[in-house]
Amino acid sequence: MVNVASKCGLTKRTYTQLGALYKQYQKHGLEILAFPCNQFASQEPGSREQIKNFARVTQGTTFPLLDKVAVNGPNAHEVFKFLRCHSELNNGDSVGHIHWNFGKFLVDPATMAVHYFNPREDPVNLEFAVATCLQ
Repeated sequence: MVNVASKCGLTKRTYTQLGALYKQYQKHGLEILAFPCNQFASQEPGSREQIKNFARVTQGTTFPLLDKVAVNGPNAHEVFKFLRCHSELNNGDSVGHIHWNFGKFLVDPATMAVHYFNPREDPVNLEFAVATCLQ
């Protein structure tokens, strides 16, 4: 799962690499769920249709793009509350926040372990972790 934004400096590279991972591993069970988020410098201002059009037409995205959500704070979507609580963002004393657009979470289907990868981590670097989870 990933929080996405159309007007971020990480947009093109991350969408491209996520798309490549999805294309390679979808047949093995990989699902990428993208949640647009406007919490970081208002870099996802569009409507759902504008965001989906941008992702499909300009980025070639084929993985699901869901509704715009908050990922941090009191209005955070329940999915992101869960992911933050069950990943490395939870240090035992408190639960940290997603740092920016394109925070990535990998959920291992066998163990339900949740791993957080910071926004600057290129999705190509997640390939080994993805392949391991899908074995």
